[in-house]
Amino acid sequence: MEMERSFRVFVYPDGDPGTFYQTPRKLTGKYASEGYRFRTDDLEQAHLFFVPISPHKMRGKGTSYENMTIIVQNYVESLINKYPYWNRTLGGGNDIENRTILGFWAGHRNSKIRVILARIWENDTELAISNNRINRAIGNLVYQKQFFRTKFCVCPGSSQVNSARISDSIHYGCMPVILSDYYDLPFSGILNWRKFAVVLKESDVYELKSILKSLSQKEFVSLHKSLVQVQKHFEWHSPPVPYDAFHMIMYELWLRHHVIKY
Repeated sequence: MEMERSFRVFVYPDGDPGTFYQTPRKLTGKYASEGYRFRTDDLEQAHLFFVPISPHKMRGKGTSYENMTIIVQNYVESLINKYPYWNRTLGGGNDIENRTILGFWAGHRNSKIRVILARIWENDTELAISNNRINRAIGNLVYQKQFFRTKFCVCPGSSQVNSARISDSIHYGCMPVILSDYYDLPFSGILNWRKFAVVLKESDVYELKSILKSLSQKEFVSLHKSLVQVQKHFEWHSPPVPYDAFHMIMYELWLRHHVIKY
């Protein structure tokens, strides 16, 4: 009775009708179960999420196994980027086992620390450091995929006062390594960044590799668990939802209003 009352499943929208099974609108036919009463269109209510992919339908159209793999991978990656709950149970991009690259950074050398970072580490075999942005022409989502494969994402200061790289790192579950002397970290009055990030001085760039390798697997796992917990604080929603980035900004302002004199 409790299941009948509360259990809900969200069905991700259909992909290409030629390769993905389209969820039926009527409760008829042998594949009609996805349309039963447990289905919900409200992400907030969902307990489970169903991916409507049919390898059988793809095979029936003569799609090769290699192409099926690419089709499924592209569809899943689009869901990861579009829907906020894909990694809610710590699967997908928040895994640890597939993060085989020690450190990653790619960008323009528009600050002194970035010039030094690229000069010292761009030819290293364990750190994937590039002094240019990754060109989208070389492949789909190459930049994003690198975040998924890396343990530590280096976030050096730039010519601007902020960098989207920090929020990108948090979003993809890659441990941010703050490499700046003057960066005022977001929500620093609320969050303890040293619980889910590696905060370094710019002079530490010369010892960057040894510093990262000195962290034990146990320490990394602990940091990563905390990183997953704070991801929701750096997400934007329309309309806003509790504990997201908008509410964090308002909370900081609310904390400060006690000391503001009118």
